[in-house]
Amino acid sequence: MPEAILDDISHRRYNPLRGSWVLVSPHRTKRPWQGQQEAASKIELPQYDPSCYLCPGNKRAQGDVNPKYDKTFVFVNDFAAVKEQQAEYEPPVQDGCKADVSMSTMAKLMGGTALATRLLRAESTTGKCYVITFAPAHNVTLADMPAESILPVIDTWTKIYTSHVDPHSPLAQAAKSTTLPASTPNGNTQPNQQYRYMQIFENKGQAMGCSNPHPHGQIWTTTSLPEEPSIELQNLQQYRREQGGANLLEDYASLESEKGERTVFENASFWAGCPWWATWPFEIMVIAKKHKRALVDLDQQNQDDLAQVISEITRRYDNLFETSFPYSMGIHQAPLTGTNEEIEASHFHMHFYPPLLRSATVRKFLVGYEMMAEPQRDITPEQAAKRLRDCGGPLYRESLK
Repeated sequence: MPEAILDDISHRRYNPLRGSWVLVSPHRTKRPWQGQQEAASKIELPQYDPSCYLCPGNKRAQGDVNPKYDKTFVFVNDFAAVKEQQAEYEPPVQDGCKADVSMSTMAKLMGGTALATRLLRAESTTGKCYVITFAPAHNVTLADMPAESILPVIDTWTKIYTSHVDPHSPLAQAAKSTTLPASTPNGNTQPNQQYRYMQIFENKGQAMGCSNPHPHGQIWTTTSLPEEPSIELQNLQQYRREQGGANLLEDYASLESEKGERTVFENASFWAGCPWWATWPFEIMVIAKKHKRALVDLDQQNQDDLAQVISEITRRYDNLFETSFPYSMGIHQAPLTGTNEEIEASHFHMHFYPPLLRSATVRKFLVGYEMMAEPQRDITPEQAAKRLRDCGGPLYRESLK
């Protein structure tokens, strides 16, 4: 392949989804490592922990009691990052000055106010945050779950997303068949206002700041469009305009499926692999092969295929270093409300950002050059994809039982 030389030389790769670059330095994997090593994560958790705030039947931190759930369980976050109701905030405006001040003093005061207005900006953001447990068992991660057990997670994501979609959005028609009822046994309620965006994500493992070992994810819904999906959406729209309606990620998934070098796993509906522009050593993207704007566009076959992909990816992660592999995972999809152009340019995909680099105990740090200049990675995405492809098969823990 003409890119084979890139396995040996330092080079930069362009990320069209963000309009940014990443420095690749494959020769650096040969350097000795005497830095920090993370403790290998061990699966020694009980199936039920009476002190866990997320286990069925247990009392949570704020006093509410979890039901005896048998699949997924969703509740409004007891310590939400954003709140539905809060004190009003109005950004300062340029006021007039007292009549007895000189014109020069007034000009200085007005100039200072204008400068502060330009440089010291803030805006109020409200929203609603949920927690979703993936299963009742305290010691079962997505990697332990077969595809059919992951389907209820996808169904829950879909119902919560559709219950927040703007009824005037092009997504609303697709959402009708999956709309979450106004009130459910889990205590969820309809939002009290129209939110702009919903971020579904999971932080797995202490290395990624997970505060509770019971496998779970979160859903944050806000009145603002967060920066990462906003940047992606701008580039998706630009590509669509420049390419006569084509979709960037649909084209990219097709290209990668044909090449195969960075493919880790794929099925009829989704491509999963280490993207050309990956920053994290074993970063993976899951991309719908056909244009799907959001969860509401996935039919039953698509949902089955997505469950299979999530199972395959998370199991390969654990098998790679024979540890419960930490990562942050998130879904990017169409905003809950937006212009027709924003909705139609959106494309359903998932990001998996795992920190481990060389082993279960050596992680990648984004520091120094990465913080001051641009992201940098050591092994190439092609090398990472091959290692993950080779990690298929049964979960390594099964042979230890």
